[in-house]
Amino acid sequence: QVQLVESGGGLVQPGGSLRLSCAASGSMYKLYVMGWYRQAPGKQRELVAFITTADYQNYADSVKGRFTISRDNAKNTLYLQMNMLRPEDTAVYYCNFKFRDTAYGDPYEYEYWGQGTQVTVSS
Repeated sequence: QVQLVESGGGLVQPGGSLRLSCAASGSMYKLYVMGWYRQAPGKQRELVAFITTADYQNYADSVKGRFTISRDNAKNTLYLQMNMLRPEDTAVYYCNFKFRDTAYGDPYEYEYWGQGTQVTVSS
């Protein structure tokens, strides 16, 4: 079983910065991608950024150039550095870890979510 615990959210003024952390516990064997998602009130959850175990990264267009995803393997921790924050970045942010495995030769995937951390950008 894998547990993910986010931290680092809060209230920040427009133009400010925050760093989110997602500490993972449990076996990371078969992990292949880690990501950050967000969900604003009344909207669907959306992908913000992801990083693979091969360190390939991808970002939503709305955060490119402002957010940076990174990971510390030794600490089993995923980060999201958020700079130049805007009011439209206000949302609950969730980390997500995806795993791949096989059962009787057939591949399957499974995932875990953190509990979410609130980010509010307001003056």
